[in-house]
This record gives sequence, C-alpha cells and structure tokens, in this order.
Amino acid sequence: MTNLKQLPKPNSDISDYEWGITPNTVKAIIERLQQLLQQKQQNLDTLHQENKWLREQLDLRLDRPNRAYTPPVPEILLWAAMGLILTVAGTFLPASSFAAPWSWFGDGFGIQTLGVSYQVGAVLLTACLGGKNAALLSQIAYVLLGLTGLPVFDRGGGLEYLQQPNFGYLIGFIVGAWLCGWLAFQTLVKFSSLIASCLVGLLGIHLVGLIYLVGMYLTTGLGSSIDSLWQGIVVYSLQPFPGQIAVVCAVSLVAFVMRKAMFT
Repeated sequence: MTNLKQLPKPNSDISDYEWGITPNTVKAIIERLQQLLQQKQQNLDTLHQENKWLREQLDLRLDRPNRAYTPPVPEILLWAAMGLILTVAGTFLPASSFAAPWSWFGDGFGIQTLGVSYQVGAVLLTACLGGKNAALLSQIAYVLLGLTGLPVFDRGGGLEYLQQPNFGYLIGFIVGAWLCGWLAFQTLVKFSSLIASCLVGLLGIHLVGLIYLVGMYLTTGLGSSIDSLWQGIVVYSLQPFPGQIAVVCAVSLVAFVMRKAMFT
C-alpha cells in the first residue's frame, strides 16, 4: 500500500488541514476505492474494445436499428423472373375497384374499372418485394422482350415501338422500379414507407415518360393520333395518374402484408 500521508486529496474542495487530520483508516478506504474505480475503468475499456471488434466482425450497426433486409442473389433472380411474368400479365389485365359506397343504394354493390391496367402495379410490387436489383432486371428483360418482337406491350412489340409516344414510359419502368426497390428496403418494412416508395417510383416512370414524349415531339413528332404535346401529356400522364394512384395504394398494402409474412 502506498504512503497514506502522500495520498492526493480525492476532492479539491477538501483543505489541506482537513485532509491532514483525516484518519488513516479512512484514507486507506479511499485509496482502495480509487484502485477499484481504476480497475473497473480498465475493464470497461476492455469490454468496449471487444464490443467494437464484435460489431465489425458481425457487421452490426447499433446506431442503425432499422437496417434493411438485403435479398440474396438467388432470391433476386427469383423475384426478377416473377416480376417479368407479373408485368406481362398485368399489361393485359384491367385494374378495377369496388364502386363508391354512395352508389350501392341505387346501382347495388358493384365493380368499376380504373381506366388503367395492373402493369404499373406489377412493376412496383416487384420492387417492393424483391428490391431494386430484382425490379431492375425484370423491367430490362421486359423492355428487351418487347423490342425483339414479342407482343408483351399493350400495342404489340418490335423495334417500331420506339416510335410510339408512350415508349418513354416503358423506359421509365426501369428507372421507377429501381427507385421504388431502393427506397422500399432502406428501413424495416412500414406501410407508410412502402407507399412513399411506390409514389416515388410512379413519379420516376412519368418523369422519364414525359422527357421521352417532349424529345419525340421536338424531333419526329407524336404521330397522327396525338395533335399536340399537351394532348400527349394528358393522354399518357394526367388521365391514367388517378387510377395508378389507386393501384399504388393496393400494391403497398399487398407488399406490406407479404413482407411481414416473409419477415423482411
């Protein structure tokens, strides 16, 4: 044990006189407590280093409790194939919903069409379930299949489809699918985040489509079926947008339930 008389004062508020008359037994207890505190601090430092090493080894991010799920490669390929099938099928399947409740009394309980297909819904659903890579692969495959001549687009297929005013929206599927899939897996699954992801993806589709539409209008024109740029914007963006919003809500709900069931 060190010389108790030379032991430094534990607190600067204690005067030299008070410390000088302090019994040696008390000083011994204080010295022992200081040693225990130093030992505990050393143990804490050791635990901190071990904990840091474990976080690095296990790739745990304690400051990111909402770390997103990253699908493995086989799952990505599976969702890409399923997304391609869903997109092709959704192209030819009209979207519908229940009629407004206030119309049930006169016309009865019925179904009404939304004026759009489930094509966009299939694109966004694949993104919400399979992630950005699966969604990207599925839409690249879809566009390439259509350009090779397979009638997977709503008006057929082939390279001549490049001259269609709405082809930019098909290119937008690639961009919108990636954006939606990227955002959908940034956090743990939440209904609000899935809706936001789908809306961003939908806006991405329309943005690319409008850019292509304007570019085509300024270069080759929009063809005989479209009289003006504004008419093209109305036909391909403004008219289908409300129905697509309804599809987005349905897709977000389906994706939320399925993601919860799959624990992703």
